[in-house]
Amino acid sequence: MNQEPDDPGQKHDESTLDDVKQLGLWAALGSLGYVFWVVGGMEMIERLAFYGVRAVSTLYATRAESEGGLGVTMATFGWLLLSWNLVQSLVPIFIGGLADRHGYKETIFAATVIKCFGYLLMAWFHSYWGFFAGAMFLALGTAIFKPGIQGTLIKVSNRRNSSVAWGVFYQTVNIGGWIGPLIALQMRHMSWTWVFYTNAAFICLNFILLLLYKEPGKDERLKHRALVRSGRVAESSLFKESLKELRKPHLYLYLLIFSVWWFMFPMLWDVLPKYIEDWVDTGAIVQTLFGADGTRNPIAHFLLGMKEDGMTIEPEGIVNINSGLIMLTCFALAGLSARMRATTSLLVGTILVVTALTLFGLFNLAWLCVAAMAVFSVGEMLASPKFSEFLGNIAPPDKKAMWIGFSQAPILIGWTLEGKIGPQIYHTFSSKDVFARELLVSRGLDASQVTEAALPVGEAFRKLVDFTGETPEALTRLLYQTHNVGATWYFFAIVGMISAALIWTYGKWIRQLAESEKRASQSIPAADRSQSRPD
Repeated sequence: MNQEPDDPGQKHDESTLDDVKQLGLWAALGSLGYVFWVVGGMEMIERLAFYGVRAVSTLYATRAESEGGLGVTMATFGWLLLSWNLVQSLVPIFIGGLADRHGYKETIFAATVIKCFGYLLMAWFHSYWGFFAGAMFLALGTAIFKPGIQGTLIKVSNRRNSSVAWGVFYQTVNIGGWIGPLIALQMRHMSWTWVFYTNAAFICLNFILLLLYKEPGKDERLKHRALVRSGRVAESSLFKESLKELRKPHLYLYLLIFSVWWFMFPMLWDVLPKYIEDWVDTGAIVQTLFGADGTRNPIAHFLLGMKEDGMTIEPEGIVNINSGLIMLTCFALAGLSARMRATTSLLVGTILVVTALTLFGLFNLAWLCVAAMAVFSVGEMLASPKFSEFLGNIAPPDKKAMWIGFSQAPILIGWTLEGKIGPQIYHTFSSKDVFARELLVSRGLDASQVTEAALPVGEAFRKLVDFTGETPEALTRLLYQTHNVGATWYFFAIVGMISAALIWTYGKWIRQLAESEKRASQSIPAADRSQSRPD
């Protein structure tokens, strides 16, 4: 249960390790100012454009060149994801402190320019290396964008409304994350180039919102900068300040634990689209909803992410259930998580995510995949917003963006490793293209005819259908039954279980630290309590 401050005069936004009793849902919503909604809008647009590319990147890279894709294996694509995640996660660790010192608005503007250029590179160069270069600019722009946005969010919220503020912010993120892939799906039905041009146009909308943005605490920051320039205030290097902060055990242990968590969590976006394309017959969902003849309704086509024939749902449509559920329900889950300790919410959310990953491994039935998506989404809503909220709440007041920058360290370690290892594991244990080549050889086709040089990536299963004369459905069932396709998901579910155990241990320890802090603060005058925090 959350704790009331010991003394009514204690500031609710003080960076204590203990939890603070949260306002109710509607009171918290009413306490959020207009700057909160402006940065929410900017994040929504940025995520719309980002996921308009990221959600379809696996399909774009691995689909055959004859279908407009790049025709590379999941293993090769993993190197691109590793590099993308590395740049996107490494840069904020250093940019966070610069944003605190030199201004959030300036860094948001620079990020928008860089991201626009990244989308244009993808449109101009239809090749693996063209897409790679565009992804690097997109990663750099995203890395520069985040500290200013999230630093603003921390400054315009406080310990009493932070759960709802982060929950609603996360909800606006997923409005963009939901609609972006659906628009991208319609664009790629025309041409992949249109996907990239469309998202370049969308990201430019943030230039308009920047005209409405007012940086909180700007006057104080400028006064401090003037004192530094005049020599009246000495300023240590950001590197030294960062190292000093990172020596705090409650910070670096948290970052290490969530490095494990972020190794497990991104599988939904990096690997699941390919898994659905390979193994899940989404036609079962369409038949349940619309009958054996499917539907020609354009609204249903758009909202469900359906193929043009109206008989099946594209992989983006299934993955997009995640953003859709968060978009509709995150404010309610934020109210629920506000009633929990931060570490309890993180733990429950992680257990639900592990459950979902296990379900993906156990079944390839379309409706069970939908159920797993729902379980994953609830787990994400309980865990992911709390990850940043917890750091923001315990960060020193003048180092909020710096600590948010530190929050990218687990993403740097975990997601970067997953970006390569996840697709590689899928390529080894779950790739339909690889299995189809093996079956072609076992059915009598010469091995020299199934090499990637002779049979391009993405074409093997089609060749298998033609060679055997069997239906795609029958061959998919055969390949699924004769291989342990779920091994990919079991591996990452085990990683999730390890992270859940670490979160539970950390939560127990941090409560002990909070009790020690409380006893220390009660033994000295209230005016000096901020000096009693353990390092």
